Amino acid sequence: MGWQAEAPAVRAMRLAQDDLAAAVFDAAEPVHLPGLVGDWPAVAACQESIQSAAQYLARFWTNAPVTAYAADASIGGRFFYNQDFTGFNFQSGRATLADILRTLADPQREARLATIYVGSTPVDKWLPGFRAENDAPVPGDALASFWLGNETRISAHYDFPSNLACVVAGHRRVTLFPPDQIANLYVGPVDRTPSGQAISLVDFSKPDLARYPKFAEAMRHAQVALLAPGDAIFIPSMWWHHVESLAPFNLLINYWWAATPTYMGTPSNALLHAMMALRELPARERRAWRTLFDHYVFEADGEVYEHIPEAGRGWLAPLDEAGAKQMRAQLLNRLNQ
Repeated sequence: MGWQAEAPAVRAMRLAQDDLAAAVFDAAEPVHLPGLVGDWPAVAACQESIQSAAQYLARFWTNAPVTAYAADASIGGRFFYNQDFTGFNFQSGRATLADILRTLADPQREARLATIYVGSTPVDKWLPGFRAENDAPVPGDALASFWLGNETRISAHYDFPSNLACVVAGHRRVTLFPPDQIANLYVGPVDRTPSGQAISLVDFSKPDLARYPKFAEAMRHAQVALLAPGDAIFIPSMWWHHVESLAPFNLLINYWWAATPTYMGTPSNALLHAMMALRELPARERRAWRTLFDHYVFEADGEVYEHIPEAGRGWLAPLDEAGAKQMRAQLLNRLNQ
C-alpha cells in the first residue's frame, strides 16, 4: 500500500439509510459509510463466488452487450495511455454480462483478457429490476451505474456530480484529494482520455517524485478509504479520486447527481470554451476577464442585479428552465457564427 498507508482515513459514519441524505449529502469532504448497503440481497449473493454472482444477476440482465475493456497482465491493472500518448494500453469490445462473468471466472482465459473492466454502465437499462431489491435513498434524478471487473486501477480523476458509491462484491481502496490539489496531481490531456475524464498521470503504486515532484504535496492532502462488501463512500462534487479494485471479482453500484438541474448544462463545457476563448489572451486581459467571472459567476449574489428594475434583469437574475434554454440558444447561435 506504500505511502497511502500513512494517509489519514476518510471520516467514517455508521448510519441507517434513512439518515443518509440529511447527514451526508451536503458534506464538504468524503464520508466512508461502513455497512450502509450490507442488507442488499446482491451483496449476500455475490460473496460466495463469481458463479453465484452471475446466478443472481441473471435475474435482471438483458442480452444487450455492454462495453468492456481488457488488457494483458503487463499493465498491472492500470488502465492508462500507451507510451507516446497516441492511444491507450487496453482494448475495448462488446460482450454480454453473461460472457464477461464467465470469462472472469475462467482461470485459463486468454492472456489478453488478464484484466477486464466494465465501467459506468446504467443499471436501469442493463439490469432492469435490480434496484427494486437493491437501492439507496438518493435524489430522484440520480443516475445509477454499475462497475465490475477484476483487479484494476482507475487513475485519479474528478466528476462534476456528487457520488455515492456502494460496494457489492470485492474490496476497494479509494484515495481522495480536495479540488485545490489539481496543480499537484499532474493531470493529462483533456481531449484524449481513457474514459472521458482527464486523469492524473502519477502511478500511485510507485510515485515518481523526480518526474512529478509536486505530487509530494498532494500526498500530504490525501485521504484513504478501504471499502468492504456492503460499504459505501460519499464523494463530493469535484473531489479527485483514485480507485483500486483489489479482488478477483469486484462489483460496485454508484449514484451520480448534481446540485443544479440538467437544463443548466455541464460546467466542463464552459471550461473548454474558456480555454479556447481566454487562455491565449495577454495576461492583463486575462486578469480583466477574471474580474468579470468573479463578478458574474464565482462571487455573484443579488448585488449583480438588484440595481436593475426587475423587468429588465434578464439573465442576470436567477435562471429558470425557460431562461436557460433562451441563453443556450443564443450561445449556440453565437458559437456558430
